Amino acid sequence: MFRLFPQLHDYRHRKAGVMSGGEQQMLSIARSLLTCPKLLLLDEPHEGLAPKIAEEVVDAIVALKREGVSMIVSEQALNTIRRCADRVYVIDRGMMVWNGSVDGFYADPEITRKYLMVQ
Repeated sequence: MFRLFPQLHDYRHRKAGVMSGGEQQMLSIARSLLTCPKLLLLDEPHEGLAPKIAEEVVDAIVALKREGVSMIVSEQALNTIRRCADRVYVIDRGMMVWNGSVDGFYADPEITRKYLMVQ
């Protein structure tokens, strides 16, 4: 886990409650991975984090993807979707309204405009 989140090594003797939000998010992901999950669920993993820390969390997700970790990532940030996703599922009011490849998602500007409020 220290290879994935090297900064956690410096804080390995700290209690989680005194860590920053970003450090806590990294710790949460690392702790989840220690259980060797078949599927990792991440809900807006960089929401509310400082930009530098958010980028580190997304880099870790990309690294996990390269290692073959199966993940479902709930996300609205287009850059994160582009970097992390293989497939996109758009859910509105509990119903799947679109699904397809990342390329197909970006090829349909109506989807991003309507559901992510991006012009």
